[in-house]
Amino acid sequence: MSNSFLNLDLHDLDMAALAGKLAAREVSSVEATQHFLVRIGQHAGLGAFLSTNTDVSLAQARAADARLAAGERTPLLGVPLAHKDVFVTRDFPTTAGSKMLENYRSPFDATVVAKLGDAGMVTLGKLNCDEFAMGSGNENSAYQPVLNPWDLSRVPGGSSGGSAAAVAARLVPVATGTDTGGSIRQPASLTGITGIKPTYGRCSRYGMVAFASSLDQAGPMARSALDCALLLSAMAGPDLDRDSTSLDLSVTDYATDLIAATADGTCATPLKGLRIGLPAQFFGAGCAPDVLAAVRSALAEFEKLGATLVDVSLPLTELSIPVYYVIAPAEASSNLSRFDGVRYGHRAANYTDLSDMYKKSRSQGFGDEATRRIMIGTYVLSHGYYDAYYLKAQKIRRLIAQDFQTAFAECDVIAGPVSPTVAWKIGEKSDDPVANYLADIYTLSSSLAGLPGMSIPAGFGAGGMPVGLQLIGNYFKEAQLLGAAHQFQLATDWHQKAPGALA
Repeated sequence: MSNSFLNLDLHDLDMAALAGKLAAREVSSVEATQHFLVRIGQHAGLGAFLSTNTDVSLAQARAADARLAAGERTPLLGVPLAHKDVFVTRDFPTTAGSKMLENYRSPFDATVVAKLGDAGMVTLGKLNCDEFAMGSGNENSAYQPVLNPWDLSRVPGGSSGGSAAAVAARLVPVATGTDTGGSIRQPASLTGITGIKPTYGRCSRYGMVAFASSLDQAGPMARSALDCALLLSAMAGPDLDRDSTSLDLSVTDYATDLIAATADGTCATPLKGLRIGLPAQFFGAGCAPDVLAAVRSALAEFEKLGATLVDVSLPLTELSIPVYYVIAPAEASSNLSRFDGVRYGHRAANYTDLSDMYKKSRSQGFGDEATRRIMIGTYVLSHGYYDAYYLKAQKIRRLIAQDFQTAFAECDVIAGPVSPTVAWKIGEKSDDPVANYLADIYTLSSSLAGLPGMSIPAGFGAGGMPVGLQLIGNYFKEAQLLGAAHQFQLATDWHQKAPGALA
């Protein structure tokens, strides 16, 4: 085996390229794992990682090398990754970014973690996130905020900000994230990487610390659509015995067609016939001019590739914010009621009786945003308000889903901005929760409908900060989204850009 890795910046390779070197035995999984662990330590100030375990990671890498030495060749074997800290893991603490679960150790792995482990991937550690995945900036972590590697004074987006920052800073080739109202797509946009939220139920929720059960969905975060396709192929699949919302659909090899398209490259208009819908509600005055300029430029590139742009309408887009912030807190209130200081999680040191223990344990364990959402959720579910708020929100949710089906009668894919602005300064919106909520205006509606959506790097806006283009597909159309994104990335190099300060 060559020792060329010593002079090779492995972190400059995307996951597909690194996997190729591992399969060719040009580098070992142990060497790659050591390289990334050193880099994680060098950039600990980003706050992207909450925990690492060198012994566990190297043991997994040695096991992957043994499989490679025996002649096994699978797409992800030996590749390092890291998991958002809402996926429970046996070998690493799981905190969900909260003091409530500080140092908690799960007796089992989440299904997504287990699937990727079975594929031979090596876990480098757990990634920082907004507490219980509640936030749009990753400032709500109980431990430390995550910094955007493009500008350390700005947020990376949330709640999967640790995952996004780690991939953007080349601390890890790929990472898992979760998306409830945009928490994969928005941080991917703000840090210049690629991320996809699959159709609700495509990936098992078993072992994910729950926020809003009818919305939470796992997905991959990587540099490219091809890397996301490789990871999603291993993450997805039915888990009916453990997750009743899991889709009973066979696993799709999303990467095969993308790799074939890369090898072909003979068609000048590979997206000919693809109709891209542009909702008027996504291109209004609420979106910053620099973001709109980057998105329009990216759409022009899609036209060069053969796609046709058509105007569509999603008239209930503005209602997605109040609908989401009724339904999601209601489900959070229910899900977080289990953290009471009795069975696991934080328990107050001093209390007088059971009621006092509940109050003190929860007030000490939960941060401000989690507390705010629990209170809102409890209120809208209470007697006298359930019909007025929660039930009405669910009815509008159905109408939002119907709007998408009307739009998809006229187009194949819907496109627009991911976030109305580039990443904002840390602390800029801390005293204004509503301003934070408005950052998700373009991602919430597709989450409420359970549709797949992704963010791909599309250029830069004010301050040289990344801008993402959002692509939304109809149910089960992940392959179509990934294919369109891949063709765009074959024609552009936005996804290859890296923050220069962290080279």
